[in-house]
Amino acid sequence: MRKPVVLITGASGEIGHALVLRLVDGAARSVITLDLNPLAPALAAKVKHHYTGSILDPELLDRILAEYEVDLIFHLAALLSTRSEFAPMTAHRVNVEGTMTMLDFAQKQGESHGRAVLFLFPSSIATYGVPSLEAKAKAGAIREDDFNQPTTMYGCNKLYCEQLGRYYTRHYKQLASESLAGKVDFRAIRFPGLISAYTIPSGGTSDYGPEMIHAAAEGRSYACFVRPDTRIPFMAMPDSVEALMQLATAPRAKLSRTVYNIRAFNPSAEEFEQHVKVMFPSAEISTKIDAKRQAIVDTWPADVDDSAARRDWGFSPKFDFDAMFTEYLQPVIGGN
Repeated sequence: MRKPVVLITGASGEIGHALVLRLVDGAARSVITLDLNPLAPALAAKVKHHYTGSILDPELLDRILAEYEVDLIFHLAALLSTRSEFAPMTAHRVNVEGTMTMLDFAQKQGESHGRAVLFLFPSSIATYGVPSLEAKAKAGAIREDDFNQPTTMYGCNKLYCEQLGRYYTRHYKQLASESLAGKVDFRAIRFPGLISAYTIPSGGTSDYGPEMIHAAAEGRSYACFVRPDTRIPFMAMPDSVEALMQLATAPRAKLSRTVYNIRAFNPSAEEFEQHVKVMFPSAEISTKIDAKRQAIVDTWPADVDDSAARRDWGFSPKFDFDAMFTEYLQPVIGGN
């Protein structure tokens, strides 16, 4: 008999690390993980099995399909925004072909054990492409269906994958003689910038905030690559993980969408710097604008409308901007 499990791809990344810890804490189901890299030993000890390999390896996925009954997938594996701009073909293979492969894997699992496989997908505010700073200021908090014209490869990948997930959930092989849709229950969150106390940022264009914090904690100087007035939504990592868990457990009948915005606060880069200097008075922070990365961030919303998530599945972040520093970051990384 195959054993029912939760599968996390990209488990060694920022979200994956926190999600593993959240899932194995009193979980009813075992957790298996898949990543190109081995898990840290302390994390690996908490999961039932870790597969080191690629989401694009069909033999590896067939092995998992044969050994386990996967009924919940957190598909976190991705090439992030900055790196995707340097290698768009690789980004497409990892982000699009990888997601398509995992959706097909979920479809096979759903057909095999006769019930829908939950498929949780972290999307991004990179799916937005606001055409100008004037349009951004006028738009205010942007809803899910507005300004979906991303300017980055990563944003294009994520937006297309959202549509693939919707297709598998609602319209898969719609010309077949029998209905095959509904074997995948795809649910996506467009995450804002994420801030973790435990892991160092790794390739996101929104990482100027967490980079600033971790540089100060380590006693390093930091040159922020965006203007002081740059403003996008952010949230603390524990709230992002809790949001994934909330959405995963929400009754399907209550969900009006397959893709949801969420946010907790939207400080400017200058406000980040001020808070970091309160926490680390000796922090050396300057501004050295990277015009190309600035141009990308300028296409992202200054804020998003997350009313659908709050209404449909009760999203409510624990940490506001001040509490993130005093209640989450400071106990872990120090400072005043």
